[in-house]
Amino acid sequence: MVVLLATPFSCISSLSAPLAVHGSEPISAIQPPSGLDASRVALGARLFDDRRLSGDNRVACTSCHGMASNGAAADAMTWLPGRAPAAFNTPTVFNAAANFRLGWRGNIRSLEAQTASLLESQSVMQADIATVVERLRQDPVTNQGFREAYGRPPDRAALLDAIASFERSLVTPGSRFDLWLQGKGSALTAQELRGYRTFKAIGCISCHQGVNVGGNLFQRSGIFSPAARHGTPTLRVPSLRNVATTAPYFHDGSAATLPQAIKAMGRAQLGVTLSPADTQDIGAFLHTLTGRYQGRPVKAPAP
Repeated sequence: MVVLLATPFSCISSLSAPLAVHGSEPISAIQPPSGLDASRVALGARLFDDRRLSGDNRVACTSCHGMASNGAAADAMTWLPGRAPAAFNTPTVFNAAANFRLGWRGNIRSLEAQTASLLESQSVMQADIATVVERLRQDPVTNQGFREAYGRPPDRAALLDAIASFERSLVTPGSRFDLWLQGKGSALTAQELRGYRTFKAIGCISCHQGVNVGGNLFQRSGIFSPAARHGTPTLRVPSLRNVATTAPYFHDGSAATLPQAIKAMGRAQLGVTLSPADTQDIGAFLHTLTGRYQGRPVKAPAP
């Protein structure tokens, strides 16, 4: 479960529903992105899948973030060719624009800064941005794409902005829970509503709320007992949007299934042992947070 930016609060608020029927709920519906430059988004999409952005021409952003599935990866720790093992499970890039900080540590404040950090990371892209820019300038098609989007040849600022523009377009509205928030009472079953009430009653909502159902605060992992294999660090709380599609879970990918993750979080973060019925109900609710990307439901990657 991945992904990643300190989006200005004006941008975050623009992603939430302005007129929600269930306006008193601690979760708000997410809306399609607006105000983005189409040419910059299209250029960013091409760059996101371009291996020339890595130092050895072997890795693209899509090597970790699958656009055809859930914006993340299927493995607990992504292994990239010629790189050391990843330190964290890959988070989804979908809805990253609604997070107040990026990365599991939450130490990055903007999509542009995150892109620069990952391009130059020796464990990820192993690139020198100036060298990447020069490569792109030598390609007539890419050069023209930058001129159309920015009125100038490729440079560092335009490269980072194009990728960030694409990432800001990766919003997944249209979940059944959002439809319920907006007044469609039939969008949820009795079990799903019961799961949502339990989610609130036992305290999950304390960390997972807002437009991204998380992503807006830090929390120590393992308050009552260890939650994952690798210590008890303080982490950015992940978003739960599309969570049913992003197994395995936690920063180390140690929970293979959603029921395992739900039970582990109950013990570690809330100090409660959830019954099988409560676990199933909460899981049913979490499935309703699956949104749509390019008109299709977000799905888990192929095994």
